[in-house]
Parts: sequence; C-alpha cells; structure tokens
Amino acid sequence: MEPLTAAKIQKILYITYIFTALDITLLFVQFSITPYLARRLGFDTLWFGYLQTTVGVIQLLGGPVFGRFADVFGARTALSISSMASVVYFLLLASADSTILLFLHKLPAVFMHALPGAQMVVADLSASEKRAEALAKLGLCFGIGMITGSSLGGTLSTRYGEKFAAYVAAGGSLINLLLVLKFIPKHTKKHNAKDSNIGLFSIGSVFSLEEIVRLMKFPGVAKTFTVKIISGLPSGVFQVMFSIIAINFFQLKAEQNGYLMAYIGVVQMVIQGAVIGRLTSKYPENSLLLLSIGLSSFVGLAQALMANVFQFCFVVVPMMFSLSVFNVITDSMLTKSVPASDTGTMLGLCASVQSLLRTIGPTIGGFLYETYGVASFGYIQFTINATVFSLLFMSRRKTPKTNEHC
Repeated sequence: MEPLTAAKIQKILYITYIFTALDITLLFVQFSITPYLARRLGFDTLWFGYLQTTVGVIQLLGGPVFGRFADVFGARTALSISSMASVVYFLLLASADSTILLFLHKLPAVFMHALPGAQMVVADLSASEKRAEALAKLGLCFGIGMITGSSLGGTLSTRYGEKFAAYVAAGGSLINLLLVLKFIPKHTKKHNAKDSNIGLFSIGSVFSLEEIVRLMKFPGVAKTFTVKIISGLPSGVFQVMFSIIAINFFQLKAEQNGYLMAYIGVVQMVIQGAVIGRLTSKYPENSLLLLSIGLSSFVGLAQALMANVFQFCFVVVPMMFSLSVFNVITDSMLTKSVPASDTGTMLGLCASVQSLLRTIGPTIGGFLYETYGVASFGYIQFTINATVFSLLFMSRRKTPKTNEHC
C-alpha cells in the first residue's frame, strides 16, 4: 500500500466523520421507532428490557471480534460489513409486525460496530498527542447524528409510520456502504516491522481469547478498563432506560421525545466540538478522568431529585459534559496503552463495555424502575461514582507523578 499523504489522511478523516454522523443519525431514527413499535405490539417495561438486553448480548459477543477483525483485515472490509448489516437490520425492522420478528430483527446487530470502526480509523491516522481531540470530533458527529436522527425519526414515525422510517434508515445505511467502498482505504495502520510481525501472527486469531487477555496485561489497561465498566454502569443503565423514562415518567410523545434528544445532541456537540479539545491540550488525562467521575456523582444526585422534564434539561449540561469527557479520555488512554496494531481490538473492547451495559442494564433498570422509581438511578450513580472518585484520588496521592495512562 502506498503511503498516505497528509492531504489524503485529512480527506479520509473527513469522510469518516461524515460516515459516523450518518450512522448515528440512523441509530437515533431507530431509537425513535422501537419503543413506540414495541408498545404498539404490547410490550411492557419488563419485556422492553428483555429486547434491549438481547441487543446488548448480541453486540457484546460481536464487539471484540469485530475490533480484532478490523485490525487484521482492515478498516474498509470491517466497515463495509457493518454497513451491510445495518441495511438488513432496518429492512427487518420495517417488516417487524410481531413480537418474534421484533426480536429477530436485532440479530444483524452482531456485525454493527460502525462507531468503534470509525474510532480505529481516527486513532490510526491521528498523532498520539492529538488523539483525544480527534476522538472528540467523532463525539461531535455523535451529537449531529443525535439531533438529526431524533428529529427525523420522530417526525417520520409520527407522520408516515414506523415502517416508512425504517425504510429511510435502510437507504441511509446503503449510502454509508458506498462511502466506505469509495473513500476508506483497505488498511489505515502505520505498520513498522514489529507491528507487521504481530499482524502476521494475528491473522488466525480473530476469535482468540488470548488476544484480549494479552491486551489487558499492558500497563494501565486493566485499571482503566475496570474504571470504565464500574463508573459507566449507572449512567449506562439510565441511558438504556431513558426511552421508557421519557414515555412514562416525562409523558412525552414521539415528536416531543425527538426534540428532547435533539437538545441533548446540541449540548453534546458544543462540548465535543468546543470544550474537550481545549481541555485535553491544557490538562493531563488523569486529571480530566477524575473530573468527569466526580462530576458524574453530582449529576446522579441531581437526577435523583428531578421531578419533571424541565428540570432534566438543566441536568443535561453537566451530565453530557461528564459522559463526553469520561468516554473520550478512557478511549484515548486505552488506545495509547497498546501497540498501534491492536487499536481496533482495544476499541472493540471499549465498545463491548457499552454492550455489556446494554446487556445487564435493562434487567437492572427495569427492576429499579418498577420497584424504586426513577430516583433510584440517580442515587446509585452518586454512590458508585463518589466511591470510584475517592479510590482513584487516594491512589493518585500515593503514587504522584506516575505514568499519565496508569
């Protein structure tokens, strides 16, 4: 493969951002369809939780394998498979007119990992010192997709029905497939001799558990990964249950829910586009990680005390700030802690954390919601994140001036 020039790298990054924005748009179109379709088919909160858990299990199984596949076979092949799976996913959603079909349409999600694939491209093509800022721009695309997808999905579902909205999403996934085939190079990694040898030995190890264990042995990886799971669990449960909270607790209709998601998207866009890059250039990543976890604990307390959607709109700003900083910083720290040849696998594992939360989150969230109410999500988030913050802070004081990624 001929070396990529700076201009060509910049073009690939721009296309990757466009691809991500469109993929997230379609994701939020789906979020605007599924809860209302599920309710029309007779799902209660518990069964909707089972549906969400199904998606989580499927993507939990596929995430690490997809990441390893992308490392070995390249970004173009991996993202093409993800886009084709999305087309099938939305076509099946359009035909889902029974409980069984609504569950079956989730099966292609095992291959749908566009965001970690795009993160791998960005991580491979950006300088180490600029990686957090480059990954934050993907978060900006996430915000654009959230705004566009929520508004589009709510409007299409309300005016033309869920089936039409699903067909539109399938068409969007097809456009993404064409973008990948046209503009994304087969490989994006800058191989040196050592990395090439790793790649040769890895071709037969896409499904190898040993590869995952190997990554966890690099300095700082296990600690950061554990923090990502434990600290992210409470907010993950809240996010998984948010569509139910919006319908039942806030009493929002599909179109109103779309506007609320669009507002959240605007807040995330501002944070990802204008704030995180400046923070990462001025402050060490460990300090920003502590800040995000500490702030998340207070966000949990605010969520526990909120009583209506108006109050929630005020909570959204610190909530999105803490979530955005936490996700970008942990992803950046983890990809810097492993060789360049393993960034896809590492990001696949990071994505599997979100899948794990979607797997256990609906069951935990459904139980908490039915038994203790919405406030329980906030109190648990406050307790867990305050504990993690205290442990990390004490650990940092005991080992001053340690490696930034530990």
